[in-house]
Amino acid sequence: MPEYNGLLPLYKPRGMTSHDCIFRLRKLLKFRKIGHTGTLDPAVDGVLVLCLGKATKIAQYLLDYRKAYKGVVRLGTSTTTEDASGDVIESKAVTQSSSKADVENIFRSFIGEIEQSAPMYSAVKVNGKKLYEYARAGIAVTPPVRKVTIYSLELEGNAASFLTDIPFKVFCSKGTYVRTLAVAIGQKMSYPAHLHSLTRIQAGPFSIEDCLTFEQVEQLLAENRFVDCLQPLSSGLSLMNQWVADDTAAVKIAHGAVLPIPEQFGDGPHAVFNKQGECLAIYRPHPDNPGMIKPDKVLANDSTE
Repeated sequence: MPEYNGLLPLYKPRGMTSHDCIFRLRKLLKFRKIGHTGTLDPAVDGVLVLCLGKATKIAQYLLDYRKAYKGVVRLGTSTTTEDASGDVIESKAVTQSSSKADVENIFRSFIGEIEQSAPMYSAVKVNGKKLYEYARAGIAVTPPVRKVTIYSLELEGNAASFLTDIPFKVFCSKGTYVRTLAVAIGQKMSYPAHLHSLTRIQAGPFSIEDCLTFEQVEQLLAENRFVDCLQPLSSGLSLMNQWVADDTAAVKIAHGAVLPIPEQFGDGPHAVFNKQGECLAIYRPHPDNPGMIKPDKVLANDSTE
């Protein structure tokens, strides 16, 4: 069986689930150790970062990265799923256009930390059961509320006014339901609304320009060049705090040693590199032993190499 270690920014096409993408890639590569760093709904296309081999060890850290999307809010109809795949549950004719200034003013009201109720058609669990299972069974249940952060929300394009379709670009924290945001935008504009289309254009350090399509993956495999397109683990950890260890400490880190905390070592996880640029491990301050650091993940001398 071939061996692959690294990150693959994949362009996920619409109509496929994230798990469909992994299944297809496993068949193409004849390699099973593949994970993803956050699912995309089937109707959403764009950046899906996949972890292969040893890179699956850092998937949990990539889940925490901020995301960016481009999409369209459609005014006039709301749906059961809050996007275009659901059944229409409310309609209202849009007879008057909104100015760019009015829409931008509404967008500004969402900047910062906001609360969102999970969509009823989502995989969030309540009492051990997924919300969409309650929805399909017609059972009323209160969805959980979560706090998320909207870092920026902007209009796309140069139109001076908008009638039914509001194109936008949003930069947000993990866990943000963009379709729920679309519904909330419609409410502030006094219309039922849903998310008409959505593309993820960035996930952490990876943008849509970095992504390969399945067709490109197949071509690289045919040319025996697929391994060259994999991004190193360090690229996925480029937004994390970093520490370069000296040679003596590097040997200890490769074996998962608990160490005295270095100078300028901050809070949270740190990607630890040796002087040759190899990512050896992920360390964080020891929760029970002040002045020490402990490993979260040891990546050096891994059995998958």
